[in-house]
Amino acid sequence: MPPRLRPLEEFDGSLAHRVYLSLKAAILSLAYRPGEILRKPGICEALGVSRSPVAEAVARLAAEGLVDVVPQSGTFVARFSMEEIRESAFLREALELAAVEAVAHSITEDQLVQLRRNLRVQEALVTDADFAGFYQMDARMHELILSFTGYRRLAGLAETSWVHVNRARQLMLPHPGRVQATLAEHQAIVAALEAHDPVAARIATRHHLGQLLTFLEPLMVARPELFNPA
Repeated sequence: MPPRLRPLEEFDGSLAHRVYLSLKAAILSLAYRPGEILRKPGICEALGVSRSPVAEAVARLAAEGLVDVVPQSGTFVARFSMEEIRESAFLREALELAAVEAVAHSITEDQLVQLRRNLRVQEALVTDADFAGFYQMDARMHELILSFTGYRRLAGLAETSWVHVNRARQLMLPHPGRVQATLAEHQAIVAALEAHDPVAARIATRHHLGQLLTFLEPLMVARPELFNPA
């Protein structure tokens, strides 16, 4: 089996929870492609576990809509659903626009330093064409902005609403020029926060988040095997 699953030692929690996190990471990163069958014996062998924690992890992933369990056929990585992606994007935009507007009023110099450091790492990752690393720092930047609101549950709500979009976004970054454009969009958001300009921050964030559907709509036509039938 290809080494697509991260070692369980990288995660905390019970055995079943760590198996769940390893499988989820592989699905979200597209190490397992939409529509691909998940062969439990291979997963057990790769992670060095019995079938029980794998079955429990698969059940959790099915409840989240990331896998489809088809009786008598097998377990498959869920294909993308544009309906779910549009709904997730709508929810995330509502949260992030409210957050970035509030943060523009209250952001501190220490918080700006954290964002600037994050951007410098993003720039280095773009230079290295490290898409996986860039994706992680991209997510971290959004987490930072949400955390700066002071609302502890906001990041968790955003992550839950964004789970299907997170996977779909993996299709965007390797697209020629997209990672550079994403970096420029992030820089515009941080510049608006540095200026304490809530209007500019909303505009920059709305533009950034809107790129997802702009990219995915034509991809659904070009790569229909990745998507559920409309």
